[in-house]
Order: sequence, then structure tokens, then C-alpha cells
Amino acid sequence: MITVKEVKTKKEQREFVRFPLRLYKGNKYYVPMLYGGEFDIFKPVFPFNKICDTICFLARRDGEVVGRIHGIIQHDANKKWGQKQVRFTRFDSVDDREVSDALFEAVEKWAARFGMKEFVGPLGFCDFEREGLLIEGFEEPQTYEEQYNYPYYQKLIEGYGFDKDVDWLEFQLSASEETEDKLFKLSNKLLDRFGLTAIQAKSIPELIDKYVYDLLRIIEDAYSGLYGTVPLNKETIEYYIKDFRTLVRPQDVITLYDKDNRIVAGGMMFPSISDAVRLSQGHITPAFLLRFLRDKKHPKVMDLGLIGVAPEYESKGIVAIVIGILIDRLRHGGVEHMETNLILEDNLKMQNLLKHFNKRQNKRRRCFKKRIEK
Repeated sequence: MITVKEVKTKKEQREFVRFPLRLYKGNKYYVPMLYGGEFDIFKPVFPFNKICDTICFLARRDGEVVGRIHGIIQHDANKKWGQKQVRFTRFDSVDDREVSDALFEAVEKWAARFGMKEFVGPLGFCDFEREGLLIEGFEEPQTYEEQYNYPYYQKLIEGYGFDKDVDWLEFQLSASEETEDKLFKLSNKLLDRFGLTAIQAKSIPELIDKYVYDLLRIIEDAYSGLYGTVPLNKETIEYYIKDFRTLVRPQDVITLYDKDNRIVAGGMMFPSISDAVRLSQGHITPAFLLRFLRDKKHPKVMDLGLIGVAPEYESKGIVAIVIGILIDRLRHGGVEHMETNLILEDNLKMQNLLKHFNKRQNKRRRCFKKRIEK
């Protein structure tokens, strides 16, 4: 018999966080979240708990945890898009429709009490969280920023009545000397033509104090019209800057300013920490710290973050400057390749930018949607 109960106690919180570690034990592709950080979602001071309604459920069979799910009513997103949607995230289950159906039903009934009309996911609080269900690329290297799942998850989700809403693509990128030389020359021409200055901070404190807020603002503006994006307030931005400070290196962040010292474009990438996190099962141990510091200092793989351009510069090829600098870092930093973040399958503008790289589509993720039955 399957029972589903809301997570309330500290013990239940630990079971919620630990369940995927047990479910994916021994899986060489699964990259967990950092264990300690996952408990933030249960804290009243967590910024999104102040602006969202949320709930977590555990499913049990004969007392043993066999599934979990996190439901989110993101009021700012619903207001922005004129929707009444509940999101699901942190969905993990054994391969059993009875378990997954019970979890989805629990979130759906909870959301219906708030007047929600649609059920979507996997989607987190915002775009800085993991989103989308992996449906292609199960034997590909996974990034820390995105979630791995077993192939049977799609069957469980569709079995409850969900249909495809959107797909994202991911690519593995490498650079050639010929491409770099062309972009280097083009970048210099564009910088001179538009009177722009490319800035890379010399230290993390300088990056945080002088440039990161400008960068996040230009990126938020550039991505605001894309599927599911959520406006961030000062408190939510500050929350993510804590992780930003830990993961990023100053040389991997580029900002472009005009002659009036106004930011017009920016981009970022991150040293991949997937192997370090996977091998430690998300726990911060001495061995993890050694691997983390090694991979951060001498990365073999970089995760492409976000690239944003001010609307008035979108048609002027300015993004080529950012791409050119990224390629330079890719080739001269001892990096073997780069993994992109999620790119909507109909975002042809962003996909066209990748023509400057040697690219291979290696993963596909999907967000699902269904009507909520009363």
C-alpha cells in the first residue's frame, strides 16, 4: 500500500533530501545537489518561501520511502505570464506508476485549493534552479546545474496525463584555431566600432562589488521573454550570489560597457564541478574540497552559463565579442570542451550563435503540462 504524507519534521526533511542519493547510488551519471544546501528549501528565511507557496511530499510503501515531489506556486511567474500554474520539481520515484500517480495527485489536489488550473514541470523556483526532464542523453556527462533522471521517469509523467510543453537542447562545444582567429579579429573591430570596453575583473571581490549586479540585470532583461522566466528581487539575487561567489572565477566572466559606462552585454561560464560533487554524493568532505579546488583551478570542462545583450545591441553582432572571449578561454585554459546550459528548441537565435564552435547536440530536456482536474 502506498501512503503519501507532507514533509513536516526534521526527520522527514532528511528523508526527502537523502532519497535520490539512495535511488541513484552507484549511477555514474547522476550529479546530486550539494547536500547541505538542499535543506534551505525548508527554512522560513529562504527567499522564495516568502513569495511562493510550496509543499513537499514523501511516498512510502510499507514504511520505506519510494518517492518524493516538491510543489511550487510561483506567484511572480503566474502574475508575469497571466497563468494559474503549479510547478513540480525534485520529483524522484521508483519505477512504479502507483507511486508516481500518488505523488502527482497529492500536489494537484493541494494546488487546486489555491485555484490553480495547470500543472507544469519539472520547473524550480526560477531559471537558476534545475529544470526539465532528461529524455535524451542518458549516457552523456551531466552538468552540476542540471538534473539527471532515469529513462522511466518520462513514462511515469506521461502516464499521469502530462503532455509536452517545451523542449530544451544542450550541446557540447569545442573550438578551433581558425574560428578563434576570425572571432578575435571581429571582436576587436566591433569593440572599436561601437566604442565598447570589455572588462574582466581581477578578483572575486572586485567582480561582486563592481560588475555582477550589472551582469545579472542585463541577463534577466535579455531572457525575460523566454519560457517560464521569473523576475528576481534583491533578496533572491543575493541568495544566488553566494553560490556564484564560490563557483565562478573572475576570468570566466565578461562584461561589455559603452562609453557612458553602461553595461550592454555580458556572459559567464563555470568550471565543471560535476565529478567532485558526484564522487562525494553531494557531501562536503575533505576529499570533495580537494577535487573541487583542483577542478576549479585547472578545469578540463567548462559549463556555459548565460549570455545577455541589451535590446538595442542585439542586431549589431555584439554577442560575437562575448563568444570570442569565451573561445579564447576555452582554447588557452587547457579546457577540453564546454557544456551549454538549456537552450529552447525554438530559440534559433541562440542556436545560431553556437555556429562559432564545433558543436554536438548531446542532450534534450522536456517540460510537461496538464490541466488540473477538479
